[in-house]
Amino acid sequence: MKYNYTTSGTCSRAIEFEIDGDGRVHNVTFVGGCNGNLKGIGALVEGLPVAEVVSRLEGIRCGVKSTSCPDQLACALKQV
Repeated sequence: MKYNYTTSGTCSRAIEFEIDGDGRVHNVTFVGGCNGNLKGIGALVEGLPVAEVVSRLEGIRCGVKSTSCPDQLACALKQV
């Protein structure tokens, strides 16, 4: 199933991703933000179970911000 999540507190504005029937993450793309870094995150989480992605990314901060693009991906995955 395909999802679109509006981010908060980050340079990226949204995250698009899919979760397959086995609960694995696919095709993560960020709208806005640091293009190369965010493509890297998408590639690194490709095919991983949702719970594993959340456990790896949740709580990561960007500088003095209370969140980050990876943390926002964890939030998005927890919401669905």
